[in-house]
Amino acid sequence: MTQHAPIFPNVRGFLHGGDYNPDQWLAYRDVLEQDVKLMREAKWNAVSLGIFSWVSLEPEEGVFTFDWLDETIERLTKAGIHILLATPSGARPAWLSAKYPEVLRVGPDGRRNRHGGRHNHCYTSPVYREKVRIINRKLAERYAHHPGVIGWHVSNEYGGECHCPLCQEAFRAWLKRKYKTLDALNHAWWTPFWSHTYTDWSQIESPMPHGEMSIHGLNLDWKRFVTDQTVDFCRHEIEPLKEVNPSLPVTTNFMGTYPGLNYWRFRGVLDVISWDSYPRWHTHETLVPEAVHTAMVHDLNRSILRKPFLLMESTPSVTNWQAVSKQKRPGVHVLVSLQALAHGADSVQYFQWRKSRGSCEKFHGAVVDHVGHANTRVFRDVQAVGEMLEQLAPLAGAGIDAEAAVVFDWENRWALEDAKGPRNIGMHYEETVTAHYAALWRLGVPMDVIDEEQPLDGYKLVVAPMLYMVRPGVAERMRAFVEQGGTLVLTYWSGIVDENDLVHLGGFPGPLRELAGVWAEEIDALYDGERVPVQTVDGNPLGLAGTYEARELCEVVHLEGAEPLAVYAADYYAGMPAATVHRVGQGRVYYVAARLDEAFLRDFMARVAAEAGVRRALAADLPEDTSAMVRSGDGVEYVFLMNFTPSPKELRLDGASYRHLYGEAPVDGTLVLPAYGVSVLQRPAKGR
Repeated sequence: MTQHAPIFPNVRGFLHGGDYNPDQWLAYRDVLEQDVKLMREAKWNAVSLGIFSWVSLEPEEGVFTFDWLDETIERLTKAGIHILLATPSGARPAWLSAKYPEVLRVGPDGRRNRHGGRHNHCYTSPVYREKVRIINRKLAERYAHHPGVIGWHVSNEYGGECHCPLCQEAFRAWLKRKYKTLDALNHAWWTPFWSHTYTDWSQIESPMPHGEMSIHGLNLDWKRFVTDQTVDFCRHEIEPLKEVNPSLPVTTNFMGTYPGLNYWRFRGVLDVISWDSYPRWHTHETLVPEAVHTAMVHDLNRSILRKPFLLMESTPSVTNWQAVSKQKRPGVHVLVSLQALAHGADSVQYFQWRKSRGSCEKFHGAVVDHVGHANTRVFRDVQAVGEMLEQLAPLAGAGIDAEAAVVFDWENRWALEDAKGPRNIGMHYEETVTAHYAALWRLGVPMDVIDEEQPLDGYKLVVAPMLYMVRPGVAERMRAFVEQGGTLVLTYWSGIVDENDLVHLGGFPGPLRELAGVWAEEIDALYDGERVPVQTVDGNPLGLAGTYEARELCEVVHLEGAEPLAVYAADYYAGMPAATVHRVGQGRVYYVAARLDEAFLRDFMARVAAEAGVRRALAADLPEDTSAMVRSGDGVEYVFLMNFTPSPKELRLDGASYRHLYGEAPVDGTLVLPAYGVSVLQRPAKGR
């Protein structure tokens, strides 16, 4: 069983808090005096402080004003509220933009931005890097050893790209380090197509709508460069902080599956992974679609360092920037907050403490509304979460022992979405990964969410949908995993290109062809609304029975050692395999050749998971639209049972010895989860 050391050694239990912006209220002394009292009522024990405070800390170049921050930190510390102190690089002051215009970004159209917005700065700019180093060093020297400061919150939601001359030169230098010669670059990018061969490094520019965008290798390497440059900037931010106090943990807040950055590249730079969760709750009759995707992203963030993460931001009520900013229904805030804990979070934190009086987020949800007191439904919801977190404190640091993994890979997505075919109206990579994850989520299977380069040791089942790009070493690791008894699930449109987005020669799925035991001759793209029936094969090894539907993509495959589970029942490929299994060594490889419906994924993944012997959080069938997750500590397992519907659900337990971790009701053979209800049970850990 996995019990991790506390993220913050001097914090008992979970963090409960969020973004606090006292610099917006310096002219309102009565508001600042109320804040700490209300925080204690809300059961807050932590704040993220100073995220957008640069101009309040340095109102003019070289003039620093820390008095307000000194006072705030002392007030919070005296009240027992811990501080994640932010560096303010997420939004630069106007004087910096005016005096040093090079710090402002240049867009892909070649125009330099004006001052404004957030992250409107060049990560390459030596001036910007130096100004950030100075303010970060000042903060570290003043506060890095303060007893109230438990860690650093570096910047805020890194994102975006710059196309300025400095970034163009940095990109060329990055390419020279990678390829060494122009001949190697031209081959990797296949530049003879359309006579786009480069004959001098100076000819290379970033992808631009009025320039070069047809070279897929260029597009892919630019995205890699943007990630690497952002990671390097993050590392640059952290250096002065660690020089002053190397023991203080550092994090920054990610944005789910934000397509602009490959978050796996931040490993080795950050001590803690954090992310900001803003699902669109109540877009369906149940919360399940949002709950599934949110659970997957929780698992992804936990998997990056394979230890508990921080839910850095969520809203206690609404956002103000979604197409429809809908209020959470009663009970939902507690449910989705504990869902984060179930999947490995050691915090529940919010944007924001108090609603802003003006500007673009004045109507974004907050714990304290414009009315300014605690007598609101939202405040009571937050208070209820705080009370539960206090009762759940014993499970902080508990790990998740996943025997299954789902592959979600940023570089694979970049290449796949730039492929120009077979469906330019949508290949739906993220949706496809989520659909496979959902089938296991409904079974209560704990999962890691990994990229394709991670080791597979310790898993019994690995699911890798649409692995379009297969980078060096991946096929070899997958073969070793299967030969040693693992179960691998692959799908259509896999093994198509290499790490340079060059097509694998010799037939698809490229380096996975022998492992899958099939040859994919071609792929048929369907129009929206088109369906192709798929019929199971009598006596197939999984015992699947019935007819399913394929949509969007149907691959025409030939058996090369695999045996069929199901075949197409229409079109010119009628009778050809739509799903197969191939026995390799002690394990099995399943290949799903079409985008099949939810009914197939449910039936298929249930049988595959059972055959692989993957352990479930609860060894019993779960009611529809409920979920189970388990965290493991020292000799104890904590089982979260969650109902994502507006109706009560009754579930039967599996015979283990359970007791409630909080509350007074005894646990017998059945448990009723109220509408949007959640229960946390404790049981003795099983040996593994």
